[in-house]
Order: sequence, then C-alpha cells, then structure tokens
Amino acid sequence: PRIGAGEHTLVLITLYGGNDGLNTVIPIDDPAYTALRSNLAINRSAAIDLGSGFALNGAMPGLAGLWNSGQLAIIRGVGYPNPSLSHFQSMDIWQSGSPKGDVASGWLGRWLDRVGKDPLTACSIGPNVLPAMAGERRKAAALQDSSSPYSQLPEANAHLLKLYREIQHVAPGDSALEGSIAQSGTDMLTVSHTAATALRKEPPLHYSGSAGDLGNQLGIVSQLIRSGLPTAAFAVNQGGYDTHSGELATQNLLLAQLDRAITGFLASIAGTPRGRATTVVVYSEFGRRVESNGSLGTDHGTANTVFAVGPLVRGGFYGDQPSLTRLDDNGNMLHTVDFRSVYATLLEGVLAIPARDVLGHAYPTLGFL
Repeated sequence: PRIGAGEHTLVLITLYGGNDGLNTVIPIDDPAYTALRSNLAINRSAAIDLGSGFALNGAMPGLAGLWNSGQLAIIRGVGYPNPSLSHFQSMDIWQSGSPKGDVASGWLGRWLDRVGKDPLTACSIGPNVLPAMAGERRKAAALQDSSSPYSQLPEANAHLLKLYREIQHVAPGDSALEGSIAQSGTDMLTVSHTAATALRKEPPLHYSGSAGDLGNQLGIVSQLIRSGLPTAAFAVNQGGYDTHSGELATQNLLLAQLDRAITGFLASIAGTPRGRATTVVVYSEFGRRVESNGSLGTDHGTANTVFAVGPLVRGGFYGDQPSLTRLDDNGNMLHTVDFRSVYATLLEGVLAIPARDVLGHAYPTLGFL
C-alpha cells in the first residue's frame, strides 16, 4: 500500500566518541590503508566484501544483508569546512547544523519549531533531549530508556496526579510565561501516559545477541512505532567510540551491538505502516586519523562515513571516498560531502520540509531516499 502523508519516520543514531569510519567501511583495495595502519588494518578475510574496492567490518553481517537487499546507503567523506578535532565543538556543529557555531538551536529543533505543537512529534530516548532536537520555541520529548511502562510515568499517586494536572491547566488570562510553563507540564503528562500505554500494548523487542544499551533504546522506539504513535523523529545513541588505544576489540564489540540493534529493530517494525516508511541514520562527530598510533588505536580525525538504512533507502555508495594520501596538515582526510547535504536529504525526503527553512541555505540533496 502507498505510504500516506505524515507516516514517514526518522530514527537518528548518534555514535559518541568519533567512530573510526575507515575500519567500518574499509577501503580494502587501497594499498595506503594497509601501509598507514600496519598494526590496525583489518584483513580481507575478516571483512565482508561490498564491491568497488570496499568491505564492511566483519562484525556487521546484518547490515551486509541490508546492503545486499538495497536498503543500506553508505555516504562517504562526510564532514564540514575547517573541521574541529574537539569532541564537544564538533558534536555541537553536527547538532546545530552550523559549522560557524553561531546557531544555538538544533537542526531538528528548528524543524520542530515549524511543524505544530503536538508534544509527540519528536522523542529523544534517555534522560536528556538530544541537542539537535531543541529548537528556539520547542524541543522533543524525553523518554526514559526503560521498556517498563511504569518508568515512563510520574512517581505520584492518583490524587497527586490529579492535583498536578489541575495546576498545569492553561487558564484564560495567564501570562505567556505562565501559559508556557503550564503547557510544558501538560505535555509531560500526555507524553508519559501515551508512552506507557504503548509499552503496555506492544511486546518488547528481543535480539539474537547482545545489542547493548542502544538495543534497549531502539526496543522502546520499536514498541512506540508498532503501537501507532505519530512520532516523526526519534533520537537514540551509543557511546564508547573514542578508541585511542586497543581499538579493534572495542570497536568490533560496539559495531556488533550496533548491527544487531539496527537489524532487529527494522525487522520488528517491518509489518507496520510507519515501519515501511522508517529511515535510520547513523553518524558520529568525526572519524579517526588515517595513520594508526602506537597504542593500537587511532586519534581524532575528520571526514567520516554516514549510514542510511531502511525500506525507502536507495542502497549504494554516495559521495567520493577521500584520498588516504592527500591529507590536511594534521594527517586527516579532506571531506567530499558537506554534512548539511545529508540533512537536506532527510528534511526533504523524510520530514517533508524545505531544507532552506531549517538550514538557512539550500544544499544539494544526495538521492539516497
């Protein structure tokens, strides 16, 4: 059946710490890869061939299957001008969509500012709202990363909840500030009770192996989508990618969890209307340096790989692979795709809003949807 208006869903996965893109999507035929990573290069036998001289980390067989079915887009060389090697500054740039650092709001927050007042339009899983989902006037709801319905509800008895609800009522004659505070409280109750009802209705998601905390978060998103919630954007995250030492074991463990979490999540929602129109996007604040260090790890880099996964994705490679020998003064790759082109593609292809309204300028879309 045709996907109706308002049924598209974006699930944004943030990988904190700077995932090593070169050991995720491996330029396996490039001799510079092995030469510059003599103590860290992944052997062809431990990777999954993607064709065109590239291979996928062997810890990701599920995503390899989605690649084979045409549902995985790999966007190479994604970055921004004058890149920062600071975790905090670079993540701020990715969250705001502004390399100049002159915008306080998040790129999805600015979308929220323009699409109405439903508190369920966007949900960030975890105790804090993803900064990308905080606008000038609106921000996403924050849900606990627990599949227990009772964890989503305020800890109060029925009498106290009734009193709280009355206090939060928006009354005629309230000032703008009073009305805003009351509306926030009302929205909190709406979101918590709606989420709790959805989690009671739909069974939890079970994975074939460990999917880590990311699996818990995507399990909640799965239940909410299966219950029919109209949420158009979700945010989840996975940490631990700052691999200055002992990278191979750490990254392989994390990528295996990422792989199980994504593939299990997509399989669980495949039969639902929103599931047929859900796109998962995976990014990190930066990649790693081309040359490995003496501690069997890699230091902070620049251009990186972004994944887009789902039924509406046109699978394949997008963007040119940066050269491993023509580097900047820090020994890092030069980006070939502006990250705002990724955002523009998602804003127009998933969230149905002109990218210029959110990003301030028009950026070429990439065609992966």
